[in-house]
Order: sequence, then C-alpha cells, then structure tokens
Amino acid sequence: MATEDGPAREPEPWQDRTDVYDFLDRIRRRPGMWLPGGSLRHLELLLTGYRAALGAHGAEEDFAFRPEGDFNRWLQEWRGADSSRGWVADIERDTPEGSTPVEEFFRLLDAYRSELAEDPARIPPSNRFPGIEYMDNTFVTLFRRRQLLTDAEQRLEEQGFRVVHLAAGEWTHERDMHRAFAAALRFPDYYGHNLDALNDCLGDVACYGPYDDSPEGTGLVLSITDYDRFTAARPETARTVLDIAATQARRAAVLRRRFFCLLHSNDPDIRFDPVGAVPVLWNRDEWAAAGRR
Repeated sequence: MATEDGPAREPEPWQDRTDVYDFLDRIRRRPGMWLPGGSLRHLELLLTGYRAALGAHGAEEDFAFRPEGDFNRWLQEWRGADSSRGWVADIERDTPEGSTPVEEFFRLLDAYRSELAEDPARIPPSNRFPGIEYMDNTFVTLFRRRQLLTDAEQRLEEQGFRVVHLAAGEWTHERDMHRAFAAALRFPDYYGHNLDALNDCLGDVACYGPYDDSPEGTGLVLSITDYDRFTAARPETARTVLDIAATQARRAAVLRRRFFCLLHSNDPDIRFDPVGAVPVLWNRDEWAAAGRR
C-alpha cells in the first residue's frame, strides 16, 4: 500500500468522486488520512456513508459493497467458502501474516475489478437472500424516480416476487385506499374497510399467503405510486398504512416469509416518522404486574 508523504491534507468532498471505485482509490493513496488506525471497519462505515449519500442525492450507481452485494459474493467464490459474516469479517479473519485487513481489502479489490472487467458474468448471481436490499434496514423504501422503481420491480419479478401495484394518486379519501387494497389483494367480502381490518387482512396475506390462491413465489411486494398525494390528503392515515405494512413485514420475516413495500413520491423532501416500531414488553409469564412481585 502506498505510503503518505508531505503535510496532511483534508479529505476532498465525496461529491468530487466519479464513482465508488474512484473514492476507494483516493482512500488507498492516503489511508492514514481517511482511516485513522487503519481499521477496515472504519472503511466499511465510509462506504455505508457513501451508499447513504447516493440515496440522498438520487444518484444512480452500481454499489457492490452491501453485505450481500457482488463483492461479497465474489469473495466467497474466490475463497471457495460460503459465509454469512460479510466481507469485512471474512477479510479480517483471513488476513495473511505481514499484511493488514485494509491492505488485503485493496488487494482483493484489484482482483475483483480485474475479473469484472474481463467478464461481468463472472460474478455469481445472488440467490440466497432475494430482496434483502429492501429488508435489511427498513421494510418501506422510498423512490423519487419512477424509472428506478420500475427497474426495482423488474428485478424483483425476475427473482420470483409477486409485485402488486397500487396507485395512491387516485385516493382522495380513506375509503379509496381500502377499496384499492381490497381489490388488489383479493380481500374477503367481510373486509371491514377500516384500518384495523387492513391490519388483519394484510397480515394474513403477508404472513400466510394470498386470499386468491395465486402462486406465492419468493415473496410479496407492494409497489405504491404517487404516495405523496395521498399523504397530503390524509397524512395520519397515510403514515398508519405504512406502519401497518412495516409491522406485518416484520411478522412475516419471523415466519420466514418476504414482504415489503416500495413507495413512490413525487416530493423529493417527503418525510415520515419511523414505522413498524415495537415496544419493549414483559414476557408472558410476567405480563401482569403481580407476576413480577
């Protein structure tokens, strides 16, 4: 790895990078400035921040360094071992004597990029956790650009997901939303067209399968467009619907089922309070106060 000469300089803004590999090359040239202590975990945090910045700025760029991303899959094939620890832990564990995890990462990065340039199909496809990029941090993911949403839907359908489309721009009242959900997900005739009923019926679909007995596939995705319009018309209801979706997605995950929501907004500044939050609860045997005395 290159050594550092001359006076220390401030890191250049991330926006000046052409892509993540340019960003990494600049870190490689001056590692002491970017990675105090030479920590690979610190590098992982920088890459996490880079990925977050891509999303915040609506930048379109392939990013191979997610926990289940292309680099991690390539590394597992390169070493002939399947691992759930992720590329950081694997590199730290197997760093050769006389090297450091950061140096080993950049050596492997060069090999990865060389193989990718020669044959893009060399990177094995991900089939262990399809859709994980929409479930690892949140069960409700926002999109501003319709093309990005369309591309995501296509990838998920190719992986076997059932994508259900809902057009929230047509919802003026809460009853419009209920009618759309009931029709799209084939809720039973006894559906009550209220939020409690939505919670119950959406939970049935997410956790146990569709009412219409259609093929379940890899999982279920709700893709809702123009949600900012419904949010403007019914802000409390709009957030509650997302809270229900996130809560039922978490329940589905416990049952080893995949369910999540992709949300399109024309408003790039739209914000929602956290959804799907759960309280810290007493166990069943000590639920009553008397049982804890």
